[in-house]
Amino acid sequence: MTFLTPAQQTELDIAIREAEQACRAEISIYIGDVDGDPRDFATSLHNTLVLPARSILVMVDPKRRIVEIVTGGHVRQTLTDEESADAVEKMTAEFAAGDLAGGLTRGVRLLGEHALD
Repeated sequence: MTFLTPAQQTELDIAIREAEQACRAEISIYIGDVDGDPRDFATSLHNTLVLPARSILVMVDPKRRIVEIVTGGHVRQTLTDEESADAVEKMTAEFAAGDLAGGLTRGVRLLGEHALD
């Protein structure tokens, strides 16, 4: 199932690249069905990334209306749980208005700003 149009994907990719350049962390997005416990699922995805310690994973299950953010140890030195929760709050407000792509783009930008070294 495709959740984003090609134009929305391009806009999100640009936001991810800009945020990564700003905060020097890798940012990954997962949109899809989540099996089992959402936090465990997100953590297992995060652990498969190339540099988990320097990575941020945003996981969204649109059907179950679940958003999880998992950050690596290095990222947690500059990105607090409160800042991640703020990004989730901003994203879910846009998701509730029917804008998945806009919510993800806004959330990625916020995470990039908050995670600056």
